[in-house]
Amino acid sequence: MLRVDGLGKRYGRRTVLDDISFEVSPGSLTYLLGLNGAGKSTLLRCISGVATADRGSIEINGRPWCRSGRPSTDSAQRLTELGIHLDHDAFAPRHTARRHLRWLARSAGISDDRVDETLCLVGLEAVADRPLGDYSLGMRQRVGIAGALLGDPPVLLFDEPLNGLDIAGIIWLRTLLRTLADDGRAILVASHLLDEVARNADRILVLSGGRLVADDDLPGFLAGADDLEAAYLRAVGDPDDPEYAA
Repeated sequence: MLRVDGLGKRYGRRTVLDDISFEVSPGSLTYLLGLNGAGKSTLLRCISGVATADRGSIEINGRPWCRSGRPSTDSAQRLTELGIHLDHDAFAPRHTARRHLRWLARSAGISDDRVDETLCLVGLEAVADRPLGDYSLGMRQRVGIAGALLGDPPVLLFDEPLNGLDIAGIIWLRTLLRTLADDGRAILVASHLLDEVARNADRILVLSGGRLVADDDLPGFLAGADDLEAAYLRAVGDPDDPEYAA
């Protein structure tokens, strides 16, 4: 279970997140939607503790995780309770996938055997000893996903994990996310790919201008709309309105 309560974040005079509250339940694959600049990445960064929120609290499995964006657990515990993949370029290019994952694993007391298991899970075992600088975007996405899964955590956060994946990769990730959710994990994914969201989502959150403007299961979100695109535009506003991009 991931619970966010009253999360707020400002940069100077600009409010990026305004009193955000929601839950992601075990077994739920929840997609976070919003325009560029709506606050999606900032929200995920504040939940993970990468950025510091100005107010609000976060709980994982009923225990305090962050207050005002400050993680309340040590690094080892964080890796086994919350898996995050927020940036496909957050790797040293001279490292190999195996070396990167072993470094993460050893910081959390996780065995090298788990590294090998995770490399197989994301389909990188054959290229695990190549420098990350030689990897395609899709391959780097898989490394980030492997890092998130390394500690087998109950809660997972992903920011645009489908970017750079080919058709086979998209099908693979769709299946993986569904399997992880069906195994009881709470998963929050930021994405712009509405076709993929329509295929796989259990729940939809929509941010607009730093505010949470929709929080519903997929059937409820779609109610009265022709398709997911229409429901999304209904939630964020009229694109012909001058305030739409604000």
